[in-house]
Amino acid sequence: MKVQLGDIQNASNWLDTGGSPLIIAGPCSAESEFQVLEVAEKLASGGRVKLMRAGIWKPRTRPNSFEGVGSQGLKWLMKAEQEFGIPAIVEVVNKSHVQEALDAGLRHFWIGARTTVNPFLVEELANALEASNAPVFVKNPMNPDLDLWIGALERFAAHGLDKLVAVHRGFNTYQDHVYRNSPNWEIPIELKTRYPNLDIIVDPSHIGGQRELLHPIAQKAFDLGFDGLMIETHPSPDKALSDPKQQIELANFDDFLGSLEIKSQHFEDSVTQSQLRRLRVLIDEIDHNLLENLKHRLKIVEQIGEYKADHGVMVFQLERWKEIMDDRLEYGSLNEIDQKLIKTVWNDIHNASIRLQTEIVKHNLTPKD
Repeated sequence: MKVQLGDIQNASNWLDTGGSPLIIAGPCSAESEFQVLEVAEKLASGGRVKLMRAGIWKPRTRPNSFEGVGSQGLKWLMKAEQEFGIPAIVEVVNKSHVQEALDAGLRHFWIGARTTVNPFLVEELANALEASNAPVFVKNPMNPDLDLWIGALERFAAHGLDKLVAVHRGFNTYQDHVYRNSPNWEIPIELKTRYPNLDIIVDPSHIGGQRELLHPIAQKAFDLGFDGLMIETHPSPDKALSDPKQQIELANFDDFLGSLEIKSQHFEDSVTQSQLRRLRVLIDEIDHNLLENLKHRLKIVEQIGEYKADHGVMVFQLERWKEIMDDRLEYGSLNEIDQKLIKTVWNDIHNASIRLQTEIVKHNLTPKD
């Protein structure tokens, strides 16, 4: 039966997390039965990892990279589950993967970023998984497109799959930065805002791409109130057959988790709550004033647009725009406001002004009956 994203079950309803964040961990790739069992034993002994991840079929960016051990790895994962009681989760890319994994006994699946971008593949997988009612973890698409991510989740929900979790693994933005994939935190935050019941977990390994970045990314995920982690760990990461730099050494994994601080979303102290409430009221008043001022600004922009239309003047005035930006950046610097924030806000305001004035000019050019 079709379900809506707003009706998705919280993961704690179908997976015993003990009230703690959901932790999924394991090697980037299953490489051997010995490796899989070694990892499973260690993760199970720690007690905090609820699902063990391991790539069986690896869709790689370029050929001649390690593409996984294939179907034989499913037997290793099931043996690990039977011996150590930790369920496995695997990535599936097509319906044959789904069928093989289900036949082997697996019941948890993730959808990779390279698959999420393709609605045809997503629909094929949703069809294949429909009868199983299995939990499905959907990674964000490669490119920063929230609607595409939501669309993939909706396709699974449309097939009655109500055990869905979104996985934030960062975005390929073709920009030089310290991360393998840019976190663009505003996108998963917006997803959480729209669908509060939808659990979102963060994949520090794919965002960071480097071992030293994994801890700060994981900590930020908890600081922002996300629901857990999917993270890679390997007995000897430097010898791993895929993505060695983004995997934590298995021997250090418990210490890694233990060093993360999980903050409460609420203040239990009534005095602190009252202080916070007063500060939030002040924020609300300031925001309302900002909106009132923005309304007045747009009214003046409209008047300028009418003047430009009447006198045949171009809407976009480069020199004026440079003058505005230089002035706001200088004024913002004097007030110790982040320059990037100023550029973002004023670019958005300017673009809205251009759209408004363009509509005015078009309207004035339209022949009247």
